[in-house]
Amino acid sequence: MMTIILSACLVADPATCKDFRLPLDGEMDTRQCAMVAPPFFAQWSEEHPAWRVMKWSCQSSEIDDT
Repeated sequence: MMTIILSACLVADPATCKDFRLPLDGEMDTRQCAMVAPPFFAQWSEEHPAWRVMKWSCQSSEIDDT
């Protein structure tokens, strides 16, 4: 399973940034994730207008980067 990692900053305070995780259903590799990801982060952006997506990437959900 893959996860889209969005790095976003507050529009009102661009110095305040945070990573958000959007898990994807189904089996896919990083390349496939990158191909299907744009509609997901576009929808997230519409639902979170106070945040601006600065970058994004796909990562295996099995990787724990905490």
